[in-house]
Amino acid sequence: MSDLKPIHQMVSSCTGAVITAIFMTPFDVVKVRLQAQQRAELNRSCFVYCNGLMDHICKCAQSICTNPWYNRPVPVQLNGTLDAFVKISRQEGVQSLWSGLPPTLIVAVPNTVIYFTTYEQLRTTLHKNLFGDRKDPPSWLGGMSGGLARLWAVTVVSPFELVRTKMQAGSITYKELVKVLQMQVTNTGIVSLWRGWVPTVLRDVPFSVIYWYSYEKQKIVMNQQQPTFDFTLVAGAISGGIAGTLTLPLDVIKTHRQIEIGEKELFSDNARSSGSTKQMLQNIYRQQGVRGLFSGLVPRLAKVMPACAVMISTYEYAKRLFRKHQHIEVDE
Repeated sequence: MSDLKPIHQMVSSCTGAVITAIFMTPFDVVKVRLQAQQRAELNRSCFVYCNGLMDHICKCAQSICTNPWYNRPVPVQLNGTLDAFVKISRQEGVQSLWSGLPPTLIVAVPNTVIYFTTYEQLRTTLHKNLFGDRKDPPSWLGGMSGGLARLWAVTVVSPFELVRTKMQAGSITYKELVKVLQMQVTNTGIVSLWRGWVPTVLRDVPFSVIYWYSYEKQKIVMNQQQPTFDFTLVAGAISGGIAGTLTLPLDVIKTHRQIEIGEKELFSDNARSSGSTKQMLQNIYRQQGVRGLFSGLVPRLAKVMPACAVMISTYEYAKRLFRKHQHIEVDE
């Protein structure tokens, strides 16, 4: 059971979210710039940019947006990831590697705080009610708590995601945005603010269940109820890899859905829906088989595993500092 106050959990998760975003953003900035150079990867009106914490819909149609950071020309050829790091830093300055960071922090930090704090509170409450003073609860308790926490976090943050999507898809002011949202609620109801909720839940809730089950299982097996930094780094990466692999088909569908939403904001008359989640899965399987459902596995793991490792290790480390501080105060 947690021995920390909710405020300590909130600060710890906030710290983890900020550090993860700072650490992961340069890698996805480089990836996107390499794709922009090739152009073949960006043959749609929109694409999804994700730095390990949040997904961002970017529009790549030249007639719509002339010079965003992800389409900014580099006067030299970029040959691979390491070469891109060096050349972008030289040509545009090191700060260019953190392009797109502010919108991540605006939404990702509150989302992460809600998610992790809810997880801790749920796990502690369920542990106490179901198992009393039992020291080591079963790992499925972590999985169930993680799934419920993600469901709650997605539900709370979903309207803000819609706002962010609209602002990314079209350059509008906050005043114009308020009018658009008011008109949307009037015409289609308050429920319309949660558009995109279903595909997000279908991907994120199973991921959270698998991730937290795996992580808590490793803690039990390795006797790490007060986990060390090294353990959390490895366990977080392993858990993220397992969850990322098993939920990849749902991630593929969510990416398609996000792009559709962005294109509807840009070209509402021309954008067409590709059907329900079940239909999309069936179409991909019929056309490409199992390989199609798991396309992009290596890039996904290359992003998810370090992001999960950094997030959980910084989160647990911050919690350990709070525990140490509490013990010092008690001793005094």
